[in-house]
Parts: sequence; structure tokens; C-alpha cells
Amino acid sequence: MSTRRPAVLASLITWPLVLIISFPLVWMLLTSIKPAVELFSRTPKWLPEAVTFEHYTRVLTDTPFLKYFGNSMILAISTTVLVILISVLGAYSLVRFKYRGRETLATLVLFTYLLPSVVLISPLYLMLVNLGLANTLASLVAAYMTFALPYALWLLRSFMAGIPEDLESAAMVDGASRMGAFIDVVLPQALPGIISTALFTFILAWNEYLYALVLVNSDEARPLTTGVMNMLISAFNIEWSLLMAASVMMSVPLVILFAFFQRYLTSGFGAGGVKG
Repeated sequence: MSTRRPAVLASLITWPLVLIISFPLVWMLLTSIKPAVELFSRTPKWLPEAVTFEHYTRVLTDTPFLKYFGNSMILAISTTVLVILISVLGAYSLVRFKYRGRETLATLVLFTYLLPSVVLISPLYLMLVNLGLANTLASLVAAYMTFALPYALWLLRSFMAGIPEDLESAAMVDGASRMGAFIDVVLPQALPGIISTALFTFILAWNEYLYALVLVNSDEARPLTTGVMNMLISAFNIEWSLLMAASVMMSVPLVILFAFFQRYLTSGFGAGGVKG
């Protein structure tokens, strides 16, 4: 009986917190399938009296949602791929190679991530304008890397540190080169950490709003975060039903990613906590 009490107590504390946190998501989903008439009734109801998918159809056909969705997908994937390629090599360098200023460089990377995004907007905007990249997807990829790359590099540094160096030494004794040992030994061991870091990088790029709002003023390069607000919210009206439907569809890629990579995410957390 005594062993069950902590589990019961944990459930009593955890489930109310889960319900409180998930309430906005559930309400968003229910609102997206309610007829417009029910949204403004004096006695709001939890479940819709009549389920309708009209709002989803209108978002997909009457608005440039698909264009914004494609832009966000390009931005998130491009940022994730570039950040992972650079951060994997950078983290390996910080962990395996000994050179002057290595720890200072790692600390500076952390401080770069801790800088508020607002501080970097003005110089970043001027730099992108001088390079001729204003109002392009490339400008947002470069901007997203300013906060995603330090974050990924610091995470992967801890993952790389948990891989025993003896494994590489054994591979090189058997005739493998440094790069061969890195590809055949280090990367498979670091895969859970790489996947979890890539997942969080994708989420950061997918949900980013401030840089997208300031750096892009063209519909051709506008992502979902600013595009949905631009097409459904005005000074005089808010299309709540369409906004909720668009928000649900914006969440679908993230839900799918978590569903497929959840086991890598949990194992990645465990790998980052082991010191080799």
C-alpha cells in the first residue's frame, strides 16, 4: 500500500495540470468545428450542436493558407538542415579537439543564445538589406539561424560529451580515419541527440513570429505565423472560426513529428545527461 501512495499522489497532481495545459488546445479544436452562430451564443457549450468543417474548407480555398504553409515548411526544413549540419561538426570540435580558447568559445555560444531577439533585429535587418536578401525566404533562414544555431550547438555539445572517446580510438586503431570514425561511431551514438535537437530546431523555426514580422513584408515570403494573423485579423474584425481552423492545421505537423520521434526525444534527453 505504501508503494502505491506516491503514484496515486503523483497522478492527482499531474492530471489536473495536464487538463489545465491542454484546455486551450481542446477549446481551439472544438471551436474550429462549431458553426459561426454557436461561437457568439450567450450560453457557450462545450460540444458543438452541429459539427461543421466549413471553416477548414474556407481557409484552404478562400485564403492563401497553403502558400504560407509551404513557406513555413521550407523555412523550418532549411533552417533545421543547415543548423544540424553546422552544429554537429561544431559540437564535435568543441568536445574532441583541444585548442586555445575552446571553453571560451563554448561560453560565447551560450551567451549568444541568451541575447534577446530584439537586440539583433536592427543590425540583422540592415545586413540583409545590404546583401540584397530583404523580403526573401533566405533572409528568414539566416535570421532563424542566429538563435537556433547556438541553441543546437550547446545541446549537441552535451550529447557528444557523453560518447566515450575510447570507441573512436578503437576504430582508428583498426584502420579507420578520423572522419570514418566520426561517421561510423560518433554519429550512430549521437543519433538520438541529433534527432531531438533537430525536432526542437524545427519547432523554433516553425513558431517564430518576431523576425518574420519585422524582416518580411511580402506575401511571397510570409510564413504561417504572420500570414494567418495578416489574413484573418484586422482592426475591425477577427474571424474566430477561421482562425481556430487555421491554428489547428498549423499544429498538425508538430503533432505528427512528436508522434513519430517521441522515443528518440526521450532517449536523447537521457543521452544528454550521461557524462562519458
